[in-house]
Amino acid sequence: MNYAGPAEENPARSGLELTPFRGLRYDPDRVGSLAAVTSPPYDVVVRPDGLLHLESADPHNIVRLILPQASTPDARNEQAAETLRHWLSEGVLAPDTEPGLYVYEQADRTILQRGLIGALRLSEPADGVVLPHEDVIPHVIADRAALMRATSANLEPLLLTYRGNGSTTGATAVVERTTHRPPLLSTTTEDGFSHRLWAVTDPADLAEIQSDLASHQALIADGHHRWATYLRLRAEHPTPSPWDYGLVLLVDTARHPLRVRAIHRLLHQLPVADALSALDGLFRVRHLTVPLPEALNALADAATAGNAFLLAGDGSFHLIDAPDPDLLARTIPADHPATWRTLDATVLHATLLQHVWHIPEDSPAHIAYIHDTAATVEKAEGDGGTAVLMHPVREEVVRDLARQGIKMPRKSTSFGPKPASGLVLRALEL
Repeated sequence: MNYAGPAEENPARSGLELTPFRGLRYDPDRVGSLAAVTSPPYDVVVRPDGLLHLESADPHNIVRLILPQASTPDARNEQAAETLRHWLSEGVLAPDTEPGLYVYEQADRTILQRGLIGALRLSEPADGVVLPHEDVIPHVIADRAALMRATSANLEPLLLTYRGNGSTTGATAVVERTTHRPPLLSTTTEDGFSHRLWAVTDPADLAEIQSDLASHQALIADGHHRWATYLRLRAEHPTPSPWDYGLVLLVDTARHPLRVRAIHRLLHQLPVADALSALDGLFRVRHLTVPLPEALNALADAATAGNAFLLAGDGSFHLIDAPDPDLLARTIPADHPATWRTLDATVLHATLLQHVWHIPEDSPAHIAYIHDTAATVEKAEGDGGTAVLMHPVREEVVRDLARQGIKMPRKSTSFGPKPASGLVLRALEL
């Protein structure tokens, strides 16, 4: 996950180009609190409960832009565009007076993360500058692209990582120096994370950052769909244009390692009983009558020996593991490295979803991807579906596959902490 080799390893490519921009930020005097207008990234918000909670936190919560609510997609996007225009005209959101990069800090009792928010020049995966590691869902890209077209804005940064070299100069050194100054904003969200933001506008600091980053590549830790959306929109606009860049948070994980968590699946139309009956003779099934934390511990133990999943939705937990080797040989493509073929996400998508349960993985009516474990179980129990709880993949596996240019199945990982949405936005017309 942390890999970012020097540009000299691949002379055909340049490195990262992070560009200052005039950030759009909330005026603290126009909102209830900065914490009340923030949101998790759009794909982390648990709907509809989390959405309603955020909407009620403050009438200006950023969720009204990133997840607008209306009867049709076109109406949702126009509503977001109109809301953004209204907030700009009313001064709820206002652009900073000069372009800059932004140092962003997140911290709780167990982790401190610092990075740089800026407009990153876009590149294709073949360029070797920004490496994706997951497949994407076409309809999600279409949805995000329509929203960005309507608003002409990057509403939330995606999360990229690179591997610094521990130098006393360069981007990370500027980040650390900057945090000794008073911040532009400071707030604590209800999840216990504190958030602080500083602007970097000094030409010498900007030059130091840009010179350093030019020798690095990055990995997409969170935001594959938004990156693919950036690339689609760049292709729609003649170069040069503001669409040649996209809003990112860039973190040096040699200095600030990220957490890796799983993303779970909710199978709306598959009752647990049907899911289990289809596994007869194909997987070992063990029924667990224990609380969720103990069930997750059992999943972690089983995952050390091979592929394992936890099914829920009927009031109890069912640990499935030890898949039939012949089943895996029949269902998993052989034209990938063994590391990819043995991923839990590969077995889930290629074997369970496609061949055993016959679930169309692109259909929101059949499958949802949820980050919160308890919420996945609760929603499965509420709608009679099946929650498939995953064990996190090791970050070195992600890194090694990305180096080889091999993408993992969609929604295989959740890196964090993720940047809060609403602290700084990028309007493409500024």
